[in-house]
Amino acid sequence: MPWTNKASTVAMGKNSEQLASQYLQQHGLSLQSCNFQNRAGEIDLIMTQGTTWVFVEVKYRKNNHFGGAIAAVSLKKQQKIKQCAAFYLQQMGLNEYNTPCRFDVVAMQGDINAPVITWLKNAF
Repeated sequence: MPWTNKASTVAMGKNSEQLASQYLQQHGLSLQSCNFQNRAGEIDLIMTQGTTWVFVEVKYRKNNHFGGAIAAVSLKKQQKIKQCAAFYLQQMGLNEYNTPCRFDVVAMQGDINAPVITWLKNAF
């Protein structure tokens, strides 16, 4: 059995996503959707910056043991996010090939109440 409590892990994830959303909105992005899911996977935040759709993966780690937050976004996770984004764009009536979009990662580390935030634009 894992050492973490599932409820506290989910709450921490929601908290980190809220912090990331606020951070990005302070930097000029507009929130469009949270926790969009389909069979391919989930996108934590969907935002826009001007005419560009921004699909954001949020990762929080208390410390950098095991590679930290950025290392947690594996190639497989990136592929799932891209598939999910293509489905989202299709649902919105947008063509994934003609719609400007990018994939960002917001990595947080340290105290959950005041984490160090690293925003990687065009991360993959």
